[in-house]
Amino acid sequence: MQTVLISGGGIAGPVLARWLRHHGFAPTVVERAPGLRPGGQAVDIRGVALEVVERTGLLERVSSLRTRMRGMSILDPDGHEVDRSTEATFSSGRLDSEDIEVLREDLVRLVYEHTSAGVEYLFGDSITALDEDESGVRVDFAHGPSRTFDLVVGADGLHSTVRRLAFGPEERFAHHLGSYLSVFSAENFLDLDDWQMWLRDGDAGFGIMPVRDNTELRVAFGFESAPLGHGQRGGATLRQLVVDRLASMRWEGPRLAEAARKAPDFYCDAMAQIRMDQWSRGRVALLGDAGYCPSPLSGQGTSLALVGAHVLADCLARAGGDQRTAYARYEQRMRPFVTANQALATENPGGPASEESVAHAKNALSLDG
Repeated sequence: MQTVLISGGGIAGPVLARWLRHHGFAPTVVERAPGLRPGGQAVDIRGVALEVVERTGLLERVSSLRTRMRGMSILDPDGHEVDRSTEATFSSGRLDSEDIEVLREDLVRLVYEHTSAGVEYLFGDSITALDEDESGVRVDFAHGPSRTFDLVVGADGLHSTVRRLAFGPEERFAHHLGSYLSVFSAENFLDLDDWQMWLRDGDAGFGIMPVRDNTELRVAFGFESAPLGHGQRGGATLRQLVVDRLASMRWEGPRLAEAARKAPDFYCDAMAQIRMDQWSRGRVALLGDAGYCPSPLSGQGTSLALVGAHVLADCLARAGGDQRTAYARYEQRMRPFVTANQALATENPGGPASEESVAHAKNALSLDG
């Protein structure tokens, strides 16, 4: 039984673990956080990714947790409504679509609960070194003892440690898209009832949606910016930058700024894509954002994670222990799908991608290919 260490306990890693376990592997998931990460934006599951969720046995449960928006309002900088729609929202697209929008934290929890009985999870730890030889990969951890695994998969996001250790510095592969995104929760001080609000003021803007039966708001605040220097990337510095930018905006800017200052689940990071010529090296492979982050601007990061996990597990299962063959087939199958989805964020900067491009990106791969 081959052992596989997966770095990252978000969505891609645990789904990969589920399918590896199904195919007879022994997966271990290591996650830096002490437990499941709370917060995050609503994510979309679209096209072939819905088939992955169904095959994983979670479609009914995921569907029961989907957001149920009635529509959205578009506001001017002073908070006056200039347009509205009861047919679509910016976060999820058409409301009559088969696509499913769900809070990221809900999807993470469901996948963890679905896999925890058969998968070893190591919370509160992280990889510090990889040393590969003919027999496997010796992995050093920040806290736990060193162990050797047959394979290692990095599913640890945009700032992947596995990618850095196996392929080199992030700067070689990250492509900044000219903006930053912050996501945080707040009390529903606007009394929104299954209704989103979107506002843009110059080079900044935000979307607000109610969640948890309208008891809570999830705020997504974006602003244009060149890449920030290393000294400005820390959590406290980024939070203060977001607070200051929000406080300077009209309408509800000051109240949103205060919510950002207090939010226990505050998140902010650059909008960037990871572009690599190869997603594997030796016994190490990359999955999801670690290897091919499309950025939230594409709306397809979660779908890429789900599909990539299923395809990688399938390729490993079919290769009969030959990871070189498995990884080559994984890249061959996934590359066109990744390219189509990354293009959604770059084909029309600052605006929505065409319906034709979205439809192609959703289904540009067969799970049984």
